[in-house]
Amino acid sequence: MPPNITEREDGWRCLRMMGPLDFTLTGILAKVSAILASAGIGIFAVSTYNTDYIFTKGENFDRAIRALGEKGYKISIPCRGI
Repeated sequence: MPPNITEREDGWRCLRMMGPLDFTLTGILAKVSAILASAGIGIFAVSTYNTDYIFTKGENFDRAIRALGEKGYKISIPCRGI
């Protein structure tokens, strides 16, 4: 971290939505975030040109994977968190 950072929060884990995702597809991130919200899991989402990343706190990570799996999402090896 840069030396001038006054505050930070560690312990996040990351799920990457495999892409590239076609720009004509709508609501993908909304559906995933709704599933996690209904499970009581807060997220931080980052979208790039061709990939979406969903971060959750480490203590909620296994519950997030289970919640998404129960809705038919396939989970492979998660990306490294921060």
